Amino acid sequence: MSGSQDHSGAHAEAHGAGHDDHGASHATLRGYLTGFVLAAILTAIPFWLVMGDVLGNSTVTALVVMAFAAVQIVVHMVYFLHMNSRSEGGWTMMALIFTIVIVVIALSGSLWVMYHLNSNMMPMAPGDHPM
Repeated sequence: MSGSQDHSGAHAEAHGAGHDDHGASHATLRGYLTGFVLAAILTAIPFWLVMGDVLGNSTVTALVVMAFAAVQIVVHMVYFLHMNSRSEGGWTMMALIFTIVIVVIALSGSLWVMYHLNSNMMPMAPGDHPM
């Protein structure tokens, strides 16, 4: 009977009883290598696009590089920061979404204000200097 109790106690301990991992995924060498390879590819392609002037249009190239950057952010969050909807009961994902919303509001508001300040400025004559 005592051997059975010891076995069940060891079984419970081996499956995480006694410590709280908050549902976070466990890091593995394969996961880190996958993240590293994806990050390297997502860095090399935009580098090639810019250095080789592959697309020919700087605006399109900038948009493609920003898209690759957004995908790389997701790769880093999933493979290196181990963020998913289960970790910390979903609170890390909620904090991330809140942060993204605040950053988008701040950036878009700043760009909107700067654009309208620039377009509403009075034009200056070539010889006019501010006092």
